[in-house]
Amino acid sequence: MNLINVGITGYTGFIGNCLLNFFHTKSDINILTFDDKDFKQDEKLKYFVKNCDIIIHLAAINRHEDLNILYETNISLVQSIIDACEKTLSIPKIIFSSSIQEELDNPYGRSKFEGRKLFENWALKNNSECSTLIIPNVFGPNCKPFYNSVVSTFCFQLVNNQKPFINKDSNINFIYVYDLINKIDSLVRNKNKYKNIVRIKSDIYIKVSNLLDKLENIHKLYFFNNTFPNMENEFDRNLFITYQSFIPDSFYPKKNIISSDPRGEFSEIVRSNGKGQFSYSFTKSNVTRGNHFHTRKIERFSVIEGSAIVKIRKINTNAVKEYSLNKNDFIDIKPWHTHSIENIKKKNLITLFWISEHYDSNNSDTFPEIV
Repeated sequence: MNLINVGITGYTGFIGNCLLNFFHTKSDINILTFDDKDFKQDEKLKYFVKNCDIIIHLAAINRHEDLNILYETNISLVQSIIDACEKTLSIPKIIFSSSIQEELDNPYGRSKFEGRKLFENWALKNNSECSTLIIPNVFGPNCKPFYNSVVSTFCFQLVNNQKPFINKDSNINFIYVYDLINKIDSLVRNKNKYKNIVRIKSDIYIKVSNLLDKLENIHKLYFFNNTFPNMENEFDRNLFITYQSFIPDSFYPKKNIISSDPRGEFSEIVRSNGKGQFSYSFTKSNVTRGNHFHTRKIERFSVIEGSAIVKIRKINTNAVKEYSLNKNDFIDIKPWHTHSIENIKKKNLITLFWISEHYDSNNSDTFPEIV
């Protein structure tokens, strides 16, 4: 198997971090990351470009109170990569992240347009390849509110009991971040000559007020009524995954509502407005299940009998969250979080599991990773 050495600038940003997560699941990709703070470190930058087959340049400033600084910084980042390539005689392929704002007369749009031209001229001069992605509005989990997307802003406001406000009720083109990243992955593996410009088609065209209606419905169902929304439609599922990423860790664990009578106890574990799958397990003492993550599936663990420790770690981070679950406690597992459940008592642990889609052995969306 031939490894592809893929360098990512801006990997701590929204798209960059999701790209890092995605390549984490690919055994033929060797990831090299470059910190934004090191762009003025000449030796570090030269080492980076010299060891990359492909550089995905995402590092940029989207907003700044001083528009001149925004423009000059974005141009400087591009020029720094070009200078390092010329000093080391390196000719990696370049994938440059641009925006539909290229066509607008604003400092950010101009910085993207002129950055593209710099990369194209360098590639032509050095017999390399450069492809610029013209990207519409992107949304997805952990997207920065009040910065990256109106979707993340609305999600943040709803979860934090703030009233969302619509400045302009226009129609907006959206693409889910992992749909965008699948397109980037296809380009990374492309054996043909790169096209200079790749216009990323948006998946969704929706009015802002209709978007807010959907998110308010998700919030009402999930936050207040313990009900998962219908996720049969991919856009609705991706909206929920984005919304769920803003639910704080302290929200869990939660208690099931128990009804008791002379016959025993009854509890409604979860409601769902769409397709899902239930399963249960008996886990022996000191046995641990899980140690894997999903990229699109949402799970609920509900302890029916016994006690357990659930451990959760977001992919590409080090912090592990631990939750003690006892009888009638439940917790929801977000995508891109590796997780495990361990029986900590001598008697069997009985756990009920709900997952947001039916199991498919050909597309299990399950990736092993120790928490």
